[in-house]
Amino acid sequence: MDTGIALLNFGEPAEPARDRVVEYLERIFYANADLEDADGEESARERARQLATRRAPALIEEYEAIGGSPLNEQAARQAELLEAALTERGYNVQTYNGMQYTEPFIEDAVRAARDDGVEQLVGLPIYPLCGPSTNVLALDELEAAVDELDWEVEVNGITGWHRHPTYNRVRAEAITSFLDEHDLDANDSDTAFVFSAHGTPTHYLEEGSRYDIYVTEFCEVVASLAGIDSYHLGYQNHSNRDIPWTEPETEDLVADLDHDRVVVDPVSFLHEQSETLSELDIELFEDAIDEDQEFYRVPIPHDDERLGAVFADLVEPFLADFEPGYYQFRQCHCRDEPGTMCLNAPLE
Repeated sequence: MDTGIALLNFGEPAEPARDRVVEYLERIFYANADLEDADGEESARERARQLATRRAPALIEEYEAIGGSPLNEQAARQAELLEAALTERGYNVQTYNGMQYTEPFIEDAVRAARDDGVEQLVGLPIYPLCGPSTNVLALDELEAAVDELDWEVEVNGITGWHRHPTYNRVRAEAITSFLDEHDLDANDSDTAFVFSAHGTPTHYLEEGSRYDIYVTEFCEVVASLAGIDSYHLGYQNHSNRDIPWTEPETEDLVADLDHDRVVVDPVSFLHEQSETLSELDIELFEDAIDEDQEFYRVPIPHDDERLGAVFADLVEPFLADFEPGYYQFRQCHCRDEPGTMCLNAPLE
């Protein structure tokens, strides 16, 4: 075995145990400590503990309401789809799941790959729309874990990949299939179609992140493929810190809609998780939908078998040892480190 592929993900607690939820939240808040001016590492850790303790009760309620998060289980299935697709293409690889904030952690995936004798490691963040606290940070953590083990191994990473044609088709067909199943017409004047994207602090955009641009262009393409003439775009923001986030907020946007029915697609998510099963299915429905409005939410196509081929296409240049530029990969600008490629970087 000489090639390992680490599928990098956010992770969520599978069970609403308080200690696990608090630890999970502490890791998230500490990883994003630069959003506030902390006076040293200990101050940042204390602030993370404070925020985690404050946020935990509500998040535990969310997990209890949805029966725990299915994210890790769905991520494991996607790794199986990738490995099967590559095996069918004749490659001998091993896939590993590495989560940023829950077990198995990214360092666990790296350690397992080293113990398996991997000679090349490819990091693939399962975040289609590149952001600094997701794709970029996940790859930073992958390389940090390799360095921590003092492991001499070739590491390549892929950041933004939402422009993959098959992935766009997967998302568009998930929408059209759902609309057909429920006899809905997104272009009906009485129907509002809403793309709901994960929000991001505007601090990251001011520092140069193009996340909002990626979201906007992806929604335009998916809507076009799905035959949707008009739509709305909102962001699911987290107000744990008193900092500005992307606008408009999905909940505010939906509350202002005066349509008989609202259809929501969680456009930036690739797994069902608390942001979809709780924030949209429960909280958005209860807080923003009038009693005389119909509410529909498009399921995440997390188990679409074509995802295996999408992921296989993304890593194949590094397995077959041909120039990634042949598949339209270019040096990533969001993470300008050697060996980091993406489909988003503009031609120079």
